[in-house]
Amino acid sequence: MSSTLHIGLSMECDYRHGLTQSEAFDEAFSTANLAEEQGFTGVWLAERHFATPDRTAGVPSIVSAPLILATAIAGRTSHIRIGIGVLVLPLGHPIRMAEEVATLDNICQGRLDLGVGRSGFTRVYEGYDIPYDESRSRFLEYLNVMRLAWTEEQFSYKGEVYSFDDICVIPKTFQKPHPPLWSAATTRESFPLYGEMGLNILVGLRGMTVPDLAEAIQDYREAWANAGHSGIGQVILRIPIYVADTTEKALAEPEESATHAYARLQRAFTGTIGKAGTTASEERAERSQSLATITYDDLLRDRFAFGEPAAVTSRLQQLRDDLRLEGFIMESNVGGRIDQELVENSIRMFAGEVVPNLR
Repeated sequence: MSSTLHIGLSMECDYRHGLTQSEAFDEAFSTANLAEEQGFTGVWLAERHFATPDRTAGVPSIVSAPLILATAIAGRTSHIRIGIGVLVLPLGHPIRMAEEVATLDNICQGRLDLGVGRSGFTRVYEGYDIPYDESRSRFLEYLNVMRLAWTEEQFSYKGEVYSFDDICVIPKTFQKPHPPLWSAATTRESFPLYGEMGLNILVGLRGMTVPDLAEAIQDYREAWANAGHSGIGQVILRIPIYVADTTEKALAEPEESATHAYARLQRAFTGTIGKAGTTASEERAERSQSLATITYDDLLRDRFAFGEPAAVTSRLQQLRDDLRLEGFIMESNVGGRIDQELVENSIRMFAGEVVPNLR
């Protein structure tokens, strides 16, 4: 385990009711600046598409083009790392994406962490008119092509989906051989796959208990070692964190937003069961059923780190040691409905009164 934990801030870039689009962008930039000011290691941008126009089914996000937003953040900050968590590869073209990633890595002078994935939810593929059952083959070939584009002066490639003959991609990435690569491991079968591929992983407790996650991480580390990769794969836990000066405030202020988020998650899992191209349908069904009956007390006990600073510190220290983590990513506004002033206060308290006791 690294002696210095990565402390990240998840940026959902919410487009909440009452905000204009311009205000939502301003708030995103302000949040990134706050994270740098408060000493976070990095900010992490999701990739989100196709929220409902009336915004009743959930809080939409302005971050449908995370590389562009990350580039803007790079120009407004000086040292914080900028993570993409994660870029949905099969929606684009591998050469174009390799060029854009390399350009961003040069603009931010090597502050980029690149998360890649294919998404476990089919709706985004429907919007792009791409068959979801092609997503796995597209993802694997796509990543291979991007690695070649960054590391080879010229290369050729022939696969089932993509073929290229003697091309040279410029610029190459600032970081060598390329930015650190991450993927979001969400199903049990994905952990050993990403270990074998040599990808660092972002994990969460939304669909797993701590004991289940510990077993899955062990599968990942064994697959990493068996594949002959050097060192140890990095594992960072993304977790809802909310800090206030009293326990009562820390539990009450985010309650409505947090319970809304998990109701939405349950609907999302239900909507993917049995869809063409999805895997682990039985696991998805079990998660959907579990989420349908989950209570706020269950979430507080098993999946969140909410409380006054000492309680949050103790909770994260235990998770760090039990799961052998290299860091945390703070979900500061799970559900996207917590008032921004309260979110910023929680971020400041976490950075000032919790993080120093973790590092």
